[in-house]
Amino acid sequence: MSNQLPVADAAEVRRYARRLVRRHPRELGLALGLHGLAAVAGLVAPRLLGNLVEGLSTGTTTRTVDEIAVAIATFVVAQAVLTRFASFWSARLGERVLAELREEFVDRILAIPLSTVERAGTGDLLTRTSRDVSALSHSVRFAMPETLIALVTAAFVVGAIVLTSPLLALPCLIAVPMLWFGTRWYLRRAPAGYLRENAAYSDITDGISETVEGSRTTEALRLQDRRRARTDADIARSYAAERYTLMLRTVWFPIVEVGYVVPVVATLLFGGWFYLEGWVTLGQVTAATLYVQALVDPLDRLLSWLDELQVGGASLARLLGVAGKPAPVESGAAQPRGERLVATDVRYAYVEGRDVLHGIDLTVEPGERLAMVGPSGAGKSTLGRLLAGIHAPTAGSVTVGGVPLVDLPLGDLRSRVALVTQEHHVFIGTIRDNLVMARPGATDDEVRAALAAVDALDWVTALPSDLDTVVGTGGQAVPPAQAQQLALARLVLADPHTLVLDEATSLIDPRAARHLERSLAAVLAGRTVIAIAHRLFSAHDADRVAVVEDGRITELGSHAELVAAGGSYAALWRSWHGAEEPSAQNRRESPYSTVA
Repeated sequence: MSNQLPVADAAEVRRYARRLVRRHPRELGLALGLHGLAAVAGLVAPRLLGNLVEGLSTGTTTRTVDEIAVAIATFVVAQAVLTRFASFWSARLGERVLAELREEFVDRILAIPLSTVERAGTGDLLTRTSRDVSALSHSVRFAMPETLIALVTAAFVVGAIVLTSPLLALPCLIAVPMLWFGTRWYLRRAPAGYLRENAAYSDITDGISETVEGSRTTEALRLQDRRRARTDADIARSYAAERYTLMLRTVWFPIVEVGYVVPVVATLLFGGWFYLEGWVTLGQVTAATLYVQALVDPLDRLLSWLDELQVGGASLARLLGVAGKPAPVESGAAQPRGERLVATDVRYAYVEGRDVLHGIDLTVEPGERLAMVGPSGAGKSTLGRLLAGIHAPTAGSVTVGGVPLVDLPLGDLRSRVALVTQEHHVFIGTIRDNLVMARPGATDDEVRAALAAVDALDWVTALPSDLDTVVGTGGQAVPPAQAQQLALARLVLADPHTLVLDEATSLIDPRAARHLERSLAAVLAGRTVIAIAHRLFSAHDADRVAVVEDGRITELGSHAELVAAGGSYAALWRSWHGAEEPSAQNRRESPYSTVA
């Protein structure tokens, strides 16, 4: 199981719900008022029917009957109209609250460190952004308005019963202990049960996505049985969690259903007795019975939607919990003095006790071009992520201008250091939307200049709607190489001083990559560039080359110095390029004459 993101506790969920209520007092008051008026209109008919029964038992006229019938019809129509507008305003309020919840959730996700999200696994975050948002959406759109209607209606119905005859309200109390203790039993167990159910879904999603993404590795290492066992175990936990919540519902729902019937029967029986004793009139018994019958519907809705609210509450707790980690650092503490990047005795472990980096010391001067090379699995990408501030070192420090990267506010950090990897993502939206997220105020001219810098302007202008072409799921397909160009164009627009390029052109044809890197050279001139290289021509013209092996920097120097030293880099260079040095013409054409 992955280290899932935290979950907000019940107190935090209640505080957040109260804040939401206080944000919209006018809309909430209008919805409550309309529901109240609708409930009052609905309560008139039973009272009029009671009066009609009383009148018929004592003698009345046809005119009186007609007047009562017209009055009942009038109030029924009024109730329908008021209910329609009350439901409309409740739904409108629910949609507004839901929109705010979604926006705040995105803000919370973007505010937490990427390393935290990565440790939690993609499955947990994916489940929260899909299943939990969907469950919360259903609760806000339907459960909250229906619960609101039920509460208001039930309150007015109970008041009507008491006004009709306090004595006839007593039989209703028979069902209170049954409903109270049954609901209390359920509410003590449901929140934790639904949280376990959602967490189990996260594990399933995480395990399946890992298996699919790493399918080649799984097959190469013959780990199919282990992955299947993981999936079976995740499904078993999910099955057990769902059986538990199903058990809660199968116990609670019958109790509630019985609690609906008992008050109606009790009111008829005790009402008949009270009438025979002369304590109440026949009209009062009729009205009270109809009111108790009318109470069934709001109680049924209230208790039925209460289960849905538990699902929504669990989802809200998970959405609020993404900000449960330490709050982002506030600006104004220590400010970097310069752009020098320094790693001191850096160690890092993905699993406690298993370091993948071992005591690395490295200083990168402002404007320097540093290439990192080495075998796969040596720790190059991990070191690059530490230098970009994605991960905090397990031991040691990584500073920029004398300030640890982990102490910088996220916005300040990303304005100074940026990472582009071979992984990429095309967001649903236009080409322009995909780029201006790096600089929201960028003009079309600046966007086109960024595209030109990464050799992407030609194919973008050839699209059906140019910058307004919709890409991503359901839109224009963007091949991986072009998606990588878009990622680099975002980097150009973001304009950080220090760039960490982790095989950022690996998906592009080598010849095209040389041309692309040549185009980028002018844009990146004067900036600090740390290039994790898989093509050694990117190391040839760097200011320095760092050779990373087994989590350590074993060699550090210029290309010429390392070749002359005859160590690992020299052997790697000879195996990649041959025994002879490149000609002067080749050196002049190298795209890394100004950038590594």
